[in-house]
Amino acid sequence: MRSRVHRHLGKVVAGTAVAVAGTAVMIGITLPGTAGADETRPGAGRSVPQESGADGAGRAVAPGVVEQAPAEGEKGTGRDPLTDDETQRVAKIALSRQLFRSGEGVDGERGPQLLGVDLAEPEADEVGDPAAPRRADVTFYDYRDDTLVTRTVELGTGKVVRTGTQHGVQPPLSLAEKAEAAALLIADPLGADLKADYKDATGRPLTSADQLRLSGAVYRAAPGAQPAALDRCGEHRCVRLFPKIKNGPWVDARSLVIDLSARKVARLDH
Repeated sequence: MRSRVHRHLGKVVAGTAVAVAGTAVMIGITLPGTAGADETRPGAGRSVPQESGADGAGRAVAPGVVEQAPAEGEKGTGRDPLTDDETQRVAKIALSRQLFRSGEGVDGERGPQLLGVDLAEPEADEVGDPAAPRRADVTFYDYRDDTLVTRTVELGTGKVVRTGTQHGVQPPLSLAEKAEAAALLIADPLGADLKADYKDATGRPLTSADQLRLSGAVYRAAPGAQPAALDRCGEHRCVRLFPKIKNGPWVDARSLVIDLSARKVARLDH
């Protein structure tokens, strides 16, 4: 089977599987997330400080310092989308020293994982008011205890006006999370088929997530539909990846789920 795969890799036939290699399948159809796949790269989507150090989980972490919020820079008005300057500024304001010191990112480093910054909806009594304050919702995922943290920053004053925490809520994945999921899969024995297919397609070994274009979706546990190792998906942050070989075909790895919270890979039951 491996020799047949090697002969046919890279030929895209619309709607038809090109070849099957173990549990990883080279396919020529468009999978979900095609548009976003080319934008995915390791390390993207994380604006919190990157430090290493020691915490209660036994991971090594070094002392870290939260940067001061930058100058206001370019500003929008009313319901205008956030400017780049506003986005960067509120992300730093929202990351308090306490949140940075207690939180943990997808790679185990100190500081929660930044997921996104969005213009906040106006309050009920502010709708239609051109002078209503502009606010931004900054969303983090804290892998220390699987908590979604949303902090609302008022752009005019630079103050955090609201903080909310939720468990069991799984928003779309950031680019950095998809890259970390791919790195865990490549390092795991269950990633052997992916690496073999990559080698067949390119002639080179697959050693890093940045060799792939990545799309992915949050996976939630369904009773009886997965092994016990994935029963906490939904409470944990879990990923099904749709990797694509750069300038080549997609690889169907949908039978594999990466639990980012537990840093483990498991195969779905069929």
